[in-house]
Amino acid sequence: MAMPTQLKPPAPPRPPAVIRPLAASDLDAVVAIDAAAQGRTRRDYIERRLRAARREAGLHVQFAALAGEGESQGGSEGHGGLHPARGALVGFMLARVLEGEFGRRQRVLRLELLGVRAEHRGAGIGRQLFEAVSQWARQHGCREVLTSADWRDHAMLAWFAAMGFTLAPQRIVEGAVEGGVEGSGRQRRRDAGPGGTASEDAEHDEDDEDTGHAVREVDYGRQEAKGANDYERLARDAGVRSMAAGDLDAIARIDRRITGRERRAYIATRLAEALDDSGVRVSLAAFCKGTGEGPGEGTAAGYLMARADLGDFGRTEPVAVIDTLGVDPAFAHRGIGRALLSQLFANLGALRVERVETMLAYEDAALAGFFRHAGFVPSQRLAFVRALDDDGP
Repeated sequence: MAMPTQLKPPAPPRPPAVIRPLAASDLDAVVAIDAAAQGRTRRDYIERRLRAARREAGLHVQFAALAGEGESQGGSEGHGGLHPARGALVGFMLARVLEGEFGRRQRVLRLELLGVRAEHRGAGIGRQLFEAVSQWARQHGCREVLTSADWRDHAMLAWFAAMGFTLAPQRIVEGAVEGGVEGSGRQRRRDAGPGGTASEDAEHDEDDEDTGHAVREVDYGRQEAKGANDYERLARDAGVRSMAAGDLDAIARIDRRITGRERRAYIATRLAEALDDSGVRVSLAAFCKGTGEGPGEGTAAGYLMARADLGDFGRTEPVAVIDTLGVDPAFAHRGIGRALLSQLFANLGALRVERVETMLAYEDAALAGFFRHAGFVPSQRLAFVRALDDDGP
């Protein structure tokens, strides 16, 4: 006869975690929790996010969850299977405010990163963090929380559902950097046949544009190399280069012509981020030569704001995210938008970033057409939104 198994009494429920803002000294603990979940370290990415929050406190919210007062002090942080000491960091959440990307009028909060120690999952720490982040969002004028995840990440999607997220009206599209815009354009011309309808549609869609790492930038000012493609020549002729501090006035002017609104403060913030942290953003400006604005450059004709990161919620490779693309209506019919994309793809190839994505409003058919003709396709990532009411998360 087998001896009866002696059952252990159930563990007492853990007390609620203590929520406080993340501090610079939390970096190692955050990196360790994230690495345990992802199977690799993303220290550079997380360090940049914490640094950005210190630089722009009003645009970032980052909270830590600490082991509650009733936790055992016998364990030590970083050793699997042992409970962390009382007061040790057991979870974190990072988010940032979006206030102008692609002409967005309403301030929303974008949830970027969440991590909880494995032995503390299921104890409601994620919910506590989300409640704290939501309260911060309300106090800072945000009425929605926006995020995204791969549709196959069932655990993450289940947590979103539990927090009250629903599918967002935005859609995410992506393009492969390899082959660039030129490769996509060539395939479309083959698909279109001798009549060239697809190319004509692409030009029409570009006319409708109304939106607004150590970087080794490709030099499009060099002599044309043997075999250079049309899109390299396009970027060179448009005078595409990395943004500089002196571009603020020109970019703000273009944005005002496109949107009909004054968003200089938003543009200044994004430009400062591009200049202060080149590992996060890959942003470009285009000048039409021979039009007489700057010495030797011509008139500012367009801009593109993007960031390149090992990023949020299950990304397994570096990805670049386009936040804003704008072309001065006075420079329609000149391929400025595709020239900006061409330069971006060339720069990202040098950084070994394989994929570019962006989020589009469902009703923005013109912008969707532009990216479609640039070779972008629907992403495997879905966008989710959580409305914030006045009484709760």
